[in-house]
Amino acid sequence: MTKAVRAKAKFSGYKIPTRKFEVPSDVNGNPLRVSEYFGENVFDYTKSEILTKQDKKEINEVLAKKGVLTRDLAEKFANAVLNWATSKGTTHFTHWFQPLTGSTAEKHDAFLSIEDGRPIEKLSASQLIQGEPDASSFPHGGSRSTFEARGYTSWDFTSPVFLKCHENGKTLCIPTAFVSYHGDALDIKTPLLRSITQLSNAATKFVNLTNGQKREADKAEFVDVTCGCEQEYFLVDKALYFERPDLVMGGRTLFGAVTSRNQQLEDHYFGTVPERVMAYMQEVEVELYRLGIPAKTRHNEVAPGQFEIAPIFSKANVAADQNQVMMAILQSVAPKHGFMCLVHEKPFAGINGSGKHLNWSMSDSLGSNLLEPTDTPHTNYRFLAVVAMICEAVNRHGASLRTAIASHGNDHRLGANEAPPSIISIFLGDTLTAILEAYAAGETYTDDNEGFLDLGADQLARLVKDNTDRNRTSPFAFTGNKFEFRAVGSAANVGIPLTVLNGAVADVFNDMNVRIEKELGEGKDINTILTTLIKDLYNNAKKVVFNGDGYSQEWEKEAEQRGLPNLRTSADALKVISDEQANTFLTDLGIYTKSELTTRFNVRVERYVKHREIEFRTLINMVNKDILPAAINYKNFLAKSINEQKTAGVEAKTDREILAMINSTTDNLRAKTVELEQGLNGLEGAEDLNAAEKIAKVLMPVSEDIAESVAVLEENVSEELWPLPTYYDMLFIR
Repeated sequence: MTKAVRAKAKFSGYKIPTRKFEVPSDVNGNPLRVSEYFGENVFDYTKSEILTKQDKKEINEVLAKKGVLTRDLAEKFANAVLNWATSKGTTHFTHWFQPLTGSTAEKHDAFLSIEDGRPIEKLSASQLIQGEPDASSFPHGGSRSTFEARGYTSWDFTSPVFLKCHENGKTLCIPTAFVSYHGDALDIKTPLLRSITQLSNAATKFVNLTNGQKREADKAEFVDVTCGCEQEYFLVDKALYFERPDLVMGGRTLFGAVTSRNQQLEDHYFGTVPERVMAYMQEVEVELYRLGIPAKTRHNEVAPGQFEIAPIFSKANVAADQNQVMMAILQSVAPKHGFMCLVHEKPFAGINGSGKHLNWSMSDSLGSNLLEPTDTPHTNYRFLAVVAMICEAVNRHGASLRTAIASHGNDHRLGANEAPPSIISIFLGDTLTAILEAYAAGETYTDDNEGFLDLGADQLARLVKDNTDRNRTSPFAFTGNKFEFRAVGSAANVGIPLTVLNGAVADVFNDMNVRIEKELGEGKDINTILTTLIKDLYNNAKKVVFNGDGYSQEWEKEAEQRGLPNLRTSADALKVISDEQANTFLTDLGIYTKSELTTRFNVRVERYVKHREIEFRTLINMVNKDILPAAINYKNFLAKSINEQKTAGVEAKTDREILAMINSTTDNLRAKTVELEQGLNGLEGAEDLNAAEKIAKVLMPVSEDIAESVAVLEENVSEELWPLPTYYDMLFIR
């Protein structure tokens, strides 16, 4: 049975898969409130019956950075975790870490131990705190030899221990860092934790220098970096997914004719969620709530078949961990509802791709959000100074921020008419920009904001007007009391952009702290100091502020005139990692060592090349085995029809025109496919920057030419002969 026949059979009397899942309920079968089962699969030491009040107090002090985790306390904690996990039927534990693959890794060990010939369950402090997975098979960028296999995982006690539930059992997951035998970070979490520490130290010092308080009790003890990761994704029918080798191999379609109705009517966005999709969303949310992940919003996104889920803000390293868990749950629940979940940035050409908007802010231990403008932002000097410092951070390190979101998948999305361009700029909104412009010019800002919107209808409540509008075209936008890093790709591990963003802002904070401390020592008033600082920083960094249409070609030209970097492809962007001067701020802060940056440069270039090679090999295979045979069959059909009509004395003009077009398209397709294959072979297995640049600049355009030819054939070859599910099938079948 051919793929075409199987696909057609699927839609003959097609029945939408339905699934009912178990809604959490009490012993009487009454449904529970979310608050009643939220976090039931996360270990909460405060509820442990094993730990004493003193134990809990000491653990709390460790988490609040006021105490040290002793061996004795770790042993007690491990025993409490073991008791909790085994009471829930858990048999194994794993150190759950994030290697440079960008995803997660785990090796399961049983609690089972044999002591004095008797079986017992055991989790020691050593097992909790440190593991030793084989490090040789994880990406290391040539920083170690194959025989240098030892690596260590180290428990991140600030991120919750949780249970991963399988069909027939549960595993205890202990979030950890992953380092080499010599202590080099081989993961994404370790530099993230370092960056959080550095930004917290710098921002805390700034808060205490500027708050005017003299008493020790009024000083901030730390600043938490917080974030919330909006997650966009596509759902495709499971049966159709496995008929598309490109989706299976690379997560995106390598070709496909755009349907006549996509998103131009703008009717999918925030539209009614299809019943089958709603059932899926609800089950995803239940699983997230059980893991203490506060999923808040769900809705249809812009493109057909595209949806979004977003959580409430959390501490940065916890949010990064939880986003990895969220992606895993989105993908694991989907097949139960007859779907496959795609988190690739651009699964389908011609319609919107998916992002992961990274909402980022800072809050001090006194409960203040450093990015809260208050009702009078024009006189909130500390807030304006923080915004000006963030503008300067983007001005100094925009290229590094672009590098942080570079990937083979995001290359298809950045700069398209749907997503922020590859030029990193800041949107501040009219009000905030006007305030800063006034300070920069040494003028007084006059607040003329009425605060409310009059809608002209007595039946409608008055709306409180925000200080700023939103700009969907900006890669880095101020959105009320936070910044939204919109350029982050949907498949990304947010730990990477978070790390670079934290480091960039910490760099400026440190410089300004030196300046503020010096001027305070000279007897200057803090408001005067901040006013001058705002003026100087904004005047220096205002070239990165752009409130207009980031999609426009005019902005691209203007950005070039402003001197802003435009690193169009990952091959361009990844060069920045190897630029020692560009990354001095990261090494000076101790977020990365020079060798760790070298490792990341090599790993990311290598992975870019490998991903593209997989795509190109898959494309060649699909063209040769599926598309060309279909086109040749249709040519034969047309030729036979023409000959039969000629015998009957009919001219068959239309048939000849179609045959000529199909023939020329097929010839061009074959020629381009051969060109792509020869280009791939010409790489000779190289996985360096030269190979990446050749792929980006030479082979990618060839693959796009192939996709165009296939699209022409798809639109003209008889549907009965077309061997693969189309965009119509995959995007509109629910």
